[in-house]
Amino acid sequence: MTLKEFFAACPRAAVAFSGGTDSAFVLWAAKQYGCDVRAYYVKTAFQPAFELEDAEKLTEQLGVPMTVVEKDILSVPEAAANGPQRCYHCKRALFSSLWEAARRDGYAVLLDGTNASDDAGDRPGMQALRELAVRSPLRECGLTKAAVRRQSQEAGLFTWEKPAYACLATRIPTGTAICAEDLTRIEQAESALAALGFRDFRVRLLDGNARIQVTEAQLGLAMEQRADILGALRPLFPAVLLDLETRRTAE
Repeated sequence: MTLKEFFAACPRAAVAFSGGTDSAFVLWAAKQYGCDVRAYYVKTAFQPAFELEDAEKLTEQLGVPMTVVEKDILSVPEAAANGPQRCYHCKRALFSSLWEAARRDGYAVLLDGTNASDDAGDRPGMQALRELAVRSPLRECGLTKAAVRRQSQEAGLFTWEKPAYACLATRIPTGTAICAEDLTRIEQAESALAALGFRDFRVRLLDGNARIQVTEAQLGLAMEQRADILGALRPLFPAVLLDLETRRTAE
């Protein structure tokens, strides 16, 4: 099945839009193939501000209306506790809220951006999507991450080369309770590193300190920018550490 065929059979749908590459391409395809589509962005403490900015920019570019749904994710005990099933409980709460908003607007179908490269067996959040009957057109049509990036570039979407970005909760070790203060300083630290030219990196919490993980290609930049990194992050963390086990570039 092609995306054209998918949207011919699904002429009206809501899209859970994160601002990332995959869900952006779903929105583009829906618009391209004549679907009556609306984007729904869920705003929580787990999402950095730039994701909403990108979502607003992309929906404006496509001419697709967007609803922002605010959710206090830290009020979900299983999500804030950050246990091994945090992603399941988080997805369940977020997509339940998205469904409520979409149904109020008269939509009976909710789509997400899961692609054919995503390993369903390794992502507890996908269980929640199945339970809530969220459909994934990219996965159903066999489109891999590489195909999504290539076709997004051909479509002129600025999101085509956007690095994969997991939510801020993933920066905190499993089993360590998540608080708003830690999420805020992690987001501030990552914003500072992005301003220094870093790309596809993470600032992870380690015993209350910052553990920076960059790609091998940017390890030299981290050393060159050592003073600037310390100047930006030391006000936020007692210690700033550089992980020599570099981050692999995500597709």
